[in-house]
Amino acid sequence: MTALDLSSPVAVVGTGTMGQGIAQVALVAGHPVRLYDTVPGRARKAAEAIGARLDRLVEKDRLTGPDRDAARARLLPAESLAELADCALVVEAVLERLDVKQELFRDLEGIVSDDCLLATNTSSLSVTAIGGALRAPGRFVGLHFFNPAPLLPLVEVVSGFATDVTHATRAYETARAWGKTPVACADTPGFIVNRIARPFYAEAFAVYEAQGADPATIDAVLRESGGFRMGAFELTDLIGQDVNESVTQSVWRSFFQDVRFTPSLAQRRLVESGRLGRKTGHGWYDHGDGAKRPDPDTAERRQPPAYVVVEGDMGPAAELLALIREAGIPVRDEDDDEEQGACLVLPSGGRLLLADGQTAVECPDFVYFDLALDYRRATRIALSASQDTSAQTLAEATGLFQALGKQVSFIGDVPGMIVARTVARIIDLAYDAVAKGVATEEDIDTAMRLGVNYPLGPFEWSRRLGRTWAYVLLDDLHRRDPSGRYAPSLALYRHAHAPDPREGSAS
Repeated sequence: MTALDLSSPVAVVGTGTMGQGIAQVALVAGHPVRLYDTVPGRARKAAEAIGARLDRLVEKDRLTGPDRDAARARLLPAESLAELADCALVVEAVLERLDVKQELFRDLEGIVSDDCLLATNTSSLSVTAIGGALRAPGRFVGLHFFNPAPLLPLVEVVSGFATDVTHATRAYETARAWGKTPVACADTPGFIVNRIARPFYAEAFAVYEAQGADPATIDAVLRESGGFRMGAFELTDLIGQDVNESVTQSVWRSFFQDVRFTPSLAQRRLVESGRLGRKTGHGWYDHGDGAKRPDPDTAERRQPPAYVVVEGDMGPAAELLALIREAGIPVRDEDDDEEQGACLVLPSGGRLLLADGQTAVECPDFVYFDLALDYRRATRIALSASQDTSAQTLAEATGLFQALGKQVSFIGDVPGMIVARTVARIIDLAYDAVAKGVATEEDIDTAMRLGVNYPLGPFEWSRRLGRTWAYVLLDDLHRRDPSGRYAPSLALYRHAHAPDPREGSAS
């Protein structure tokens, strides 16, 4: 089924920020657009606001004057739902309450034609439950835009339990015709992005609650080592702590309080205190006038070790060997293997290992280092050690990474550290989602890159890190925290233990 014809009128019900954004997208694409809001006069004011934004697009040479004038002529405020009778698509962007949305669509069903596509922009409610109030739920879909809708390309096209595939396809093709990047997903709590993104926030908050590091340090490690555009604390301050926690609570409750989605008590206290982020002037950080962002914990300069010895296979951290050699530090390899190693032995006898889900206190004189998206480009590395790690080993480990041009942040003896445990959990939820028919691997990677600006999609990360990496790390974490929060999914277990197709079959 093809996209809606541009001559077909599109209606948007609800004229807040999201409603106006969706209306602008449909309008610029070429559709006649009707705006409706239950509050008298609000639709007209929304039309004026959209017109002003079109003027700014002309000023920025993103829209021609004639195209703006034509778009304005196609934009009509509606005084009643009855004026939407001839629309081919109605998108709802009203209050996030199930009863309100159900009542709206019941009313619309008695007004629009039988082939009109009905869509909700809900981000937290069940598409199936909203559509369950309709006589013909087959034409009901979710069209989840991301704010600001005119700028962000991703649209999650959500099929409820009763949604007909032909209508879902039409919604998908229409979103693509509007210049968006649609991804198809089943109706699951959080859809794709809000389901799979939960560990990004949850693990940062968990490290903080365990007194492993302060917010500024955790954010710096996520940005400068993990390659994320923003850290979890600064991002939730931008989103709003109440909004972010509400999504987390919704996903957790919808999954019958699954421990993998457990909300953060520290964030709950922040919300209860009214510190909601930038909009209130204070969240995890102080956003008041003149306030200065705290600096991340950064180690003092230390001398690099005279040499390092490589043992075994370092896998995802193999690139460090080339960086160490380029820094002029001799790399010795007792096995005469100059390519990879499992750990680096320092002159003190201490060992440097990539975070693996274990704790430093379990082994004498160990220092763990965190995962990096790209060790060459990373500007900060987190290290973790126990109270029994020798001062000489700590100094040599610090000096080694500093010699590679990295800032060093020490965190507590937290298994899986920061980036590693976060990425492993994101990968696990992604494999679980595919196994349960939520979406394809390709659509999940696209959604996470475009919806929340992750540097890699979960499956891209998994291929880079190796088939068993996430499973082994989470299994080790689960042994140390048997609550179930880190228990690898059956889907990840199967992936880790399946034969690697690149290795061929044994004869």
